[in-house]
Amino acid sequence: MDIAALLQKAAEDPANAPDLFKNWIAGNADHPAVHAVMFNYAVVLADNGDLPAAAMVLRSIVRLVPSFGPAYINLGGVLERLGRRDQALAVWAEIANAPAPFTGEALGHKITALKQMGRVLESANADAAAEQVLRQSLELNPDQPDAIQHLLALRQRQCAWPAISGTERVPAQRLVAGISPLSAACLTDDPVFHLANAAHYCRHGIGLPAAPRPAPRAAPGRRPRIGYVSSDLRDHAVGFAMTDVVETHNRAEFEIFAYDCGIATADNTRARIKAAAEHWTDLNGMDDQQAYAKIREDGIDILVDLNGYTKDARTKVFAMRAAPVQVNWFGFPGTMGSPYHHYLIADETIVPPSHEIFYAEKILRLPCYQPNDRKRPVAATPTRAEAGLPEDAFVFCCLNGMQKITALTFQRWMIVLRHVPDSVLWLLAGTEDANARLRAKAAELGVAPERLIFAGKKPNPEHLARYKLADLFLDTFPYGAHTTAADSLWMGVPILTLMGRSFAARVCASLVRAAGLPEMVTSTPNEYVVRAIGLGNDRPRLAALRQRLIEGRDTCTLFDTPKLIHALEARYRDMLADLARGALPIPDLRNLDAYREIALDNDLAGMELMDDATYRAYYQQKLAGLDAIFPIQPDNRLWPAVTAPVYSRSARA
Repeated sequence: MDIAALLQKAAEDPANAPDLFKNWIAGNADHPAVHAVMFNYAVVLADNGDLPAAAMVLRSIVRLVPSFGPAYINLGGVLERLGRRDQALAVWAEIANAPAPFTGEALGHKITALKQMGRVLESANADAAAEQVLRQSLELNPDQPDAIQHLLALRQRQCAWPAISGTERVPAQRLVAGISPLSAACLTDDPVFHLANAAHYCRHGIGLPAAPRPAPRAAPGRRPRIGYVSSDLRDHAVGFAMTDVVETHNRAEFEIFAYDCGIATADNTRARIKAAAEHWTDLNGMDDQQAYAKIREDGIDILVDLNGYTKDARTKVFAMRAAPVQVNWFGFPGTMGSPYHHYLIADETIVPPSHEIFYAEKILRLPCYQPNDRKRPVAATPTRAEAGLPEDAFVFCCLNGMQKITALTFQRWMIVLRHVPDSVLWLLAGTEDANARLRAKAAELGVAPERLIFAGKKPNPEHLARYKLADLFLDTFPYGAHTTAADSLWMGVPILTLMGRSFAARVCASLVRAAGLPEMVTSTPNEYVVRAIGLGNDRPRLAALRQRLIEGRDTCTLFDTPKLIHALEARYRDMLADLARGALPIPDLRNLDAYREIALDNDLAGMELMDDATYRAYYQQKLAGLDAIFPIQPDNRLWPAVTAPVYSRSARA
């Protein structure tokens, strides 16, 4: 039997495929392509769960044909699945570093091996090593958006500044052109770029689905069906916040569906959401077409995307138009820039009317956009000594992820520490390298390194309890605290925040105001620093703020879930009314390539230093320059409808 016939027969009879391959190999050991058949045999063994046998066959191939790259790639994958991470890395390193013929195929194998190494090292928090192999991969082929996205996220997580650090072959502008929407929110307070970058990511990263079929309309008389799609319906910031929402919905009016596409766990948060939702569907194991079909079959009227552009999102299901109304809410801090998300749920602080030009979706507002769970357990409060904190020091804290700390934010914090004697800064720990890097940077800025204290990861009840040890939470910028802010405020610790232009730079201001402390929102970096120093040196004033926060916790807007649900359900009724009269909003994606081109030519990290008037004027000036060469059609953002006489082509020339 020739190889083509063997492969065909194995495909037609998968149950007997292992024996077919094994018998063929036994009778054709000297065949020049026996290694290819062995490779297919190993694939079948791995698919059937016989990983040790698959590894043995792949090792035999490597010995037989040392230049056969696919065997190394798959062997590393099998070893990883067996829990032998170090062996997997060694196998991939062997092919990545071996001399190879200068062919596209050989180069592709090297790049694949390097990216596999980067993925595994990143998941093991070996960030510096992961960055190194991803850079090596990009030097071989700079046109790898996924590798760029992970590289930049790694640099942000390591506080390796500047985050955008290019080389001759992979310049900084090429890196920033490939940044993910989530990393962009950490990099810059530039909502024009966030919109244009999200639209570019949607078009090129998510891609174009097949032409959508019209979504079915609800049968008359039945309750509207609301579907929540998330990979984080578990012990996760999104899961914690959404639990109370699902439990509080008015079941007499709305039918609630939860679609889980994340890590399978058995934690209390998942159990609560699963018990509260009338329908729970696990999308794991379903491809996008199957997930789309399931949601269509369920007859969902409003499908709410609680992921946005975050890990394990099912954006392609939204791209297929799984429901007639599709909503972006809570899981992602900004616009999706997509043609298939009709609405974005925000509030007056996060997206005031003058900022609607920065979003593709129609903005609908709640009293405060962020939900919170009032029922989470809190452990006993530890002592400062148990948390590694000095007993009598003033404790500034920021328990945001390290990827949110920028060079400018850190410089501001060090100014504050220098002007508040006997104070420390309590940060959520990163890797040992990242912690050491921040301590070294503190020393450069005139602050003793030991004044930075790092808090390790804790289960949520213990994490909440330790907040009480802090005096004042200092927010990051431009990506401020979100659920972390709500945690701090719930535990009675005031937050000082700097409000910017972009969604992620305004959420904390919304939460602080909703908690009843509007004076803790600042509008300039200098005001932020001066206010922090003043509070650090005025403990009675801070104690009064803390007392006001604690006394208002059970009545403030931030933690009033019934009020949020009442407003949310009113917004759902508004959406359904738009649908009924054929007035669903059409996302506005005009001229975004031009806006993105302008942004990529600017210092994105420094945009936060511009005031609003200068910021808008900058884009308008650049758009005018482009329009003088390649005319730009008017839009409703920063390139308004033409009111002056239209110049002829000859006049332009």
